Amino acid sequence: MAKLTAEERNEQVKPLLDAGWSMVNGRDALYKEFIFENFNQAFSFMTAVALLAEKMNHHPEWFNVYNKVQVTMSTHDVGGLSAKDVKAANFMDETFKRYV
Repeated sequence: MAKLTAEERNEQVKPLLDAGWSMVNGRDALYKEFIFENFNQAFSFMTAVALLAEKMNHHPEWFNVYNKVQVTMSTHDVGGLSAKDVKAANFMDETFKRYV
């Protein structure tokens, strides 16, 4: 696994930024906050993401309170964003669509 190149960032990260993800200040990482109607939806979302994370062996940094899930994605092994982060972020965006 390698850190994303400038070209890959333009192709793969820019659409995520357009979809509400943001870059973390002082760190090569993506952040997004997902708001659900209730805790059950938030927990269901986290469960779906957890199953993918285990399959990919790539786990999000996240925080949950009631209906809010805050997620930060970065690949520690490469010191920044990798294709794994992009795949996970896209999966989260697609999964979230089931709840809105």
